[in-house]
Amino acid sequence: MSLETTYPRRNTTPCRIGPLTIGSGYHVMVQSMITEETRNVDACVEQIIDLHQTGCELVRVTTPSLGEAQCLEEIRAKVTEKYQYVPLTADVHHQGTDIAVEAAKHVDEVRVNPGLFVFRKHTGREEYSPAEHEEERAAIEASFVPVVEACKKHDCAMRVGVNHGSLSERMLVTYGDTPDGMVESALEYLRICEKHGYTNINISAKASRVPVMVAANRLMVARMAEEGMHYPMHLGVTEAGDGEYARIKSTAGIATLLMEGIGDTIRVSLSEDPKNEIPVCYDILQALGLRKTKVEYIACPSCGRTKFNLPTVLHEVREATKHLVGLDIAVMGCIVNGPGEMADADYGYVGAAGGKITLYRKRDIVKNGIPQERGVDELIDLLREDGVWQDPPEGTVRKPANLQPLRMV
Repeated sequence: MSLETTYPRRNTTPCRIGPLTIGSGYHVMVQSMITEETRNVDACVEQIIDLHQTGCELVRVTTPSLGEAQCLEEIRAKVTEKYQYVPLTADVHHQGTDIAVEAAKHVDEVRVNPGLFVFRKHTGREEYSPAEHEEERAAIEASFVPVVEACKKHDCAMRVGVNHGSLSERMLVTYGDTPDGMVESALEYLRICEKHGYTNINISAKASRVPVMVAANRLMVARMAEEGMHYPMHLGVTEAGDGEYARIKSTAGIATLLMEGIGDTIRVSLSEDPKNEIPVCYDILQALGLRKTKVEYIACPSCGRTKFNLPTVLHEVREATKHLVGLDIAVMGCIVNGPGEMADADYGYVGAAGGKITLYRKRDIVKNGIPQERGVDELIDLLREDGVWQDPPEGTVRKPANLQPLRMV
């Protein structure tokens, strides 16, 4: 069963971000954000280049004031001169009209935060009248329309990015600290964009708690559909932390929505070097079958039936074949479940009795009775015969592992 049959992508209006396009019909894009101060132009340039070389397709730069927005012109020029054109997003928050208008001249996307864009201090009030809602919406429109017009003029995309932790007081009073407030906050800005003929938009609804993030994105999609809007979604669990738990937490939120067809670009937000975010993004997408950036290895967890030291053999097979992007290779410990579990793999490497291994092409046995110490070389020979082998990049050396079986059966 194909991925599209299992969980089809939600149909969206394409959003063009410089040379990139996100939405249904386009791959799920990977992005991240640099951590250098924007006024430190040379450091920003180096980190942007480094991130892009790691696989980041869209790089975000914080833009807290007009001075930082003006630095974007030099950053853009230096990155292009020193390296190549890299799509950039300017991150705008408080009182952002002049900042966003300037940034739109120099970047491919401007991100605005509805909870902070027209910033009002919390007053502790307990309710807003209908007239007060309209008054504040009018103030938002007056401040926001110049940004919309600047984005239209410079062919710049916009992300309306709502954060659970930075809702305006009006939204908190009206809807509580809930996904409803996040969604309504974004919708107010989307309605203004559409009123003024601007639709090159994508949306994010982020939270540090996975259930809130998932609920907000589901509701955002449903509410947009009610209003005839179909904008792409940027997914992420914000402030996820670091280490293994942050990766699991991010995957729980992002993958859940992707499996429902929701999501067109993703960021895994780690309290680490932003380069560390990129492999996690691609691993999520590969695990879901949405993008393929490396060899897919199918391997059993090992048990008492296993005929060789499976972790060691898997490592050896991976080291020999990891450059053959696009292949699915199975390494299975025995023939009991191996052939069935690896049925979708292109090639199979299966343990057999007497310290031997059997090689499969799809479901078919190609060769059996191979001594384990010859297994990887025989696999490479098979790949050569089938015309799918390529020599690894220059300088790569395959180190043979200890292929002694756990026991002889």
